[in-house]
Amino acid sequence: MCTVTTGTAGSTTGGTTGTEPGTTAGSPGSDICDEGDAFYRQALTRGSAPAAQAPGCLLELGLLRRSPESPGTLVPVPPDIAAARLARPIERAILEQEQALRSVRSVLARAEAAYRQIGREVNRTADLLLGEEAVDRALRRAARSCGSDVMTAQPGGGLSEETLARTLPEALDLCSRGVRQRVLYQHTVRSHGPTLAYAEKITAAGAEVRTLAEAFNQVTVFDGAVAFIPAAQEHQPAALSVRHPAIVRYLVNAFDCAWDRAEPVFRGTDRWQPHTFTSQTRQAILRLMVEGHTDKAIGSRLGVSPRTVANHIKWAADHFRAGSRAQLGYLLARSGLLDSQRPDGRTRFG
Repeated sequence: MCTVTTGTAGSTTGGTTGTEPGTTAGSPGSDICDEGDAFYRQALTRGSAPAAQAPGCLLELGLLRRSPESPGTLVPVPPDIAAARLARPIERAILEQEQALRSVRSVLARAEAAYRQIGREVNRTADLLLGEEAVDRALRRAARSCGSDVMTAQPGGGLSEETLARTLPEALDLCSRGVRQRVLYQHTVRSHGPTLAYAEKITAAGAEVRTLAEAFNQVTVFDGAVAFIPAAQEHQPAALSVRHPAIVRYLVNAFDCAWDRAEPVFRGTDRWQPHTFTSQTRQAILRLMVEGHTDKAIGSRLGVSPRTVANHIKWAADHFRAGSRAQLGYLLARSGLLDSQRPDGRTRFG
């Protein structure tokens, strides 16, 4: 007699099993043994077989069932019918598991949607804003929600009157709400009437405006939480809206370093310009010339025209009686004037 291992761990059945013939005990534990194959063939040939001699594997698989006319006799069962009986509890279990799986997914679907949405917002480092309208809209939205401070670094020369008129109401609104506002330009705006008028208005409202001779990067930061920086695009204005804390903190530190070196445009109610504007701009131009930059590159970096650069270099050449640009660079480096300052903070020539 063959031995069949059932689906229940640790139980074996030898000879006839304790399972009633014609019933199933779940998934079978083995294939039909050689003895069972021969017995099933004999039962098919004769139409019946004695129950006492039936191998356990045939009973386990439901291939034999008790004859209604003779209780001690078993009749063969077609394999497809036996397979259907064996598969029925398995299919029922699979259906129940599928229903349970659908239930779990349905319950967690709402949480999954929230997780994906908030995760994208929290982990998003930067958004690319394409077009002047998109950039302005994002800046206005950030300005309206700003609660403590905003810092703006705007290199280059004076801004257009249209740009100044568009940004003035927002700047005044920030001041009226008690938001600290710091604006950094380059020295060249000190000779640009519209930008100076704009600076005078926002300064009167409580903003701080300073200028610096050297180049710096353009950036606007709101509440130390979101920064806007230019994004190079060939055919349209573009900007990056940056929210990553480490990147924003880096930009804030860079702004603070430049701000500490900058000079106020107004001291009290007086516009303060002549000496520092002239001497610091000239010093920056000559330092860049000594480093080997062209007039065009110097002008682009400092926000002045190449002609202005050439005029300052000519003044220095006349001052040192230098016959060439190379000789002027040598004399300047030797003199140490580009690195030295008077006790009052002014450069040693102006």
